[in-house]
Amino acid sequence: GPHYPLGELIFFRCFFALVPVLVIAALRRDIGAVVRTRRPKVHILRSFFGISAMFLSFYALLWLPLADWTAISFGMPIFGVVFASVWLREHVGPWRWGAVIAGFAGIGVMVGPHLTLSAEGMAGIGALVMLASTLFSAATIVTIREISQTENSLAIVFYFMAACSVASALTLPVAFIVPGWGDLGLLVLSGLLGGLGQFCNTVSYRFAAPSLLAPFDYVAMIWAVALGILLFSEFPEVYVLAGAALVIAAGL
Repeated sequence: GPHYPLGELIFFRCFFALVPVLVIAALRRDIGAVVRTRRPKVHILRSFFGISAMFLSFYALLWLPLADWTAISFGMPIFGVVFASVWLREHVGPWRWGAVIAGFAGIGVMVGPHLTLSAEGMAGIGALVMLASTLFSAATIVTIREISQTENSLAIVFYFMAACSVASALTLPVAFIVPGWGDLGLLVLSGLLGGLGQFCNTVSYRFAAPSLLAPFDYVAMIWAVALGILLFSEFPEVYVLAGAALVIAAGL
């Protein structure tokens, strides 16, 4: 991340994510499914939310430890419940609203220490940027939920990845570093795995409400802590684990 421009990182992440989408469409013998749509305007809105969330989250990741970045991302399901209630008119009872309030408290526990005068470097800005990313991510999920009832999952992923590829490609003439073979492999792999994960995520929201699926995201905390320690020697602070535990409990 620190060695390449943000737009370049996102370009590889999105452009090569189109490969799994096209392969799945080919295996289904329905290439036309990736472009077939009845609601192009909603795809534009979903792409705007998704591109905003991705640029912000990638920027935040440059300044935050992996566990902190993942923990703050857990605010997405909390915001998602609010958006689903307002946007999709999903019923949210008093117990769930109570969990939302507890979730916001957990977010405050995680983000607050990054904003103190004693916080080091850009961590405070990274925390706020990541929090903004979770807002756009929540809006993205609710939009996917709305259009997945009529739109093909392949088309939803394809239009977003294509839009994100174009948006990030516009930055390449301004800032581009030719990657070595090792880095190139990692950049391409991020796209392939990201595209496959995005497809699975989009399909899941066709069959269940965002408020039901969101808690499954919390498994990511286990991976974030483990990989942060093994790959980057990053040990999460106690307040991060405490805040994440509160948000996870609220989501569950």
